[in-house]
Order: sequence, then structure tokens, then C-alpha cells
Amino acid sequence: MMLIPCPHCGPRDENEFRYGGQAGVAYPGTPAELTDDEWARYVFRRDNPKGWFHERWFHVHGCRVWFTVERHTVTHEIRDAPS
Repeated sequence: MMLIPCPHCGPRDENEFRYGGQAGVAYPGTPAELTDDEWARYVFRRDNPKGWFHERWFHVHGCRVWFTVERHTVTHEIRDAPS
């Protein structure tokens, strides 16, 4: 079990949250001009590091807020990151 530190509710069980993927992925500036390959890269390609990784989480069963944390992908240790 992971305890995820919600910025509004404090540490809560991971079952209260939904994973939102890699943090910091910017929406394309001109989406109408993207090729199918470029869209596929935007939608499906994400980093998969071994170590610290910035992630987005949504507190479904709490304050219903999106926020960013930094999680170690091997140990699942979590530390706060700027939202």
C-alpha cells in the first residue's frame, strides 16, 4: 500500500486516487497540424525511468483535485512535488 500525500487532505491510501500519468506533458500548440505519427507520440509515448519520476494523481474519493508528486518507480517512495 502506498500513502499518497494529497496537498489538501494529507496522506491517504492509494485506493482513493486515480493515476494520471506523467506530469509535464504539454498539449500540442497546433493540434490540427499534427500528423498521425505525431499524435500517436503525444498520446502513447511516455518516459519510463528507473528512479524518480513526476506523476499526476487525482483524488477521486476526497477533495477531487489533480496534483503532482515525485515517485520512485522501484521503491514507490513518494515525495511532494510542485503542483
